[in-house]
Amino acid sequence: MPHAPPLGALLRQYAAGSVLACEPVDQGLLNRGYRLCTTRGRYFLKHHFDPETATPAAIARQHRATERLAGLGVPVAPPLPDREGRTVAVVGGHTYALHPWIDGRHRHGGQLTPAQCARLGALLGVVHASLERVMPTHARARDRSDTSRRASESPDPADTFALIDALLARVRRHRPADSFDELARHRLLERRALLERHADRRPPRGGSVGWVHGDFHPFNLLYKGDAPAAIVDWDRLGVKPRAEEAVRAAAIFFVRPAGALDLPKVQAYARAYRRTAGATPSQLTAAVHRVWWERLNDFWMLRWHYERGDTRADPQFPAASALAVWWTRRYEAVCEAFAD
Repeated sequence: MPHAPPLGALLRQYAAGSVLACEPVDQGLLNRGYRLCTTRGRYFLKHHFDPETATPAAIARQHRATERLAGLGVPVAPPLPDREGRTVAVVGGHTYALHPWIDGRHRHGGQLTPAQCARLGALLGVVHASLERVMPTHARARDRSDTSRRASESPDPADTFALIDALLARVRRHRPADSFDELARHRLLERRALLERHADRRPPRGGSVGWVHGDFHPFNLLYKGDAPAAIVDWDRLGVKPRAEEAVRAAAIFFVRPAGALDLPKVQAYARAYRRTAGATPSQLTAAVHRVWWERLNDFWMLRWHYERGDTRADPQFPAASALAVWWTRRYEAVCEAFAD
């Protein structure tokens, strides 16, 4: 355990009883979590430490959003207030939040029926529509302006070519060479050839922006039986192109191990999303193009592996890297699945 939370001080602050057991849950990429059992019940203790999202003000905004969403019936797990009504606890320079424990399990798209895929798309649409209702108008306008400027520039292939060369050099220097190095080299060369062929397809400015969850994927959604029980980890809550979140989520939920998308499931999901979010087929088609381009230029998993020595994303790399190639070959079919 990299950092033991100060359980005594935290539990006294929350009047949550005495600790009986504390176990780390699967460590996330941005924060740490603990399954906490006390004389008062079971809780999820979240240690916020990502420097981009762990400021008390940012966490408080996430908390207010989930509290309001819960009031609209969206399945979330709002934080518990401490004795003074605060939901952010800073102890010893570290930031924490205490949530009720939600029994549930994660489900990948391969485990969902077509009807459940539609329910998933409808859920994300409800999240987007509900966030528009509950988030402050002045913050929405300010964040929309900032995000529009950031989202206007899609990845420049010239920068990507330089990154590919740098990563290839790191792969060559890695000793002893292994199967991951072999796959990384193959995918980097393959991607460079794809980008050379499609460099003229760099997309224009992004589409309509709005409040989004920011990180909607299988590990941030808990199911109880067949029904979604809670959407968790709202650290990336912000104003971004909404349709792109819908496409990114589908590309994670519905990618098969060999790197292909399950297009019939994507279609069921996208139809339900468009209906509940009020999105048009053309908005989804434009989002497909931008996310496809983003995937062609994205090497975050290899950067983590070779630049940071962080291998946590390695198991995702084979399918994710194959998806970019498959998506390019089946571009029209993917657009049709999201827009039909």
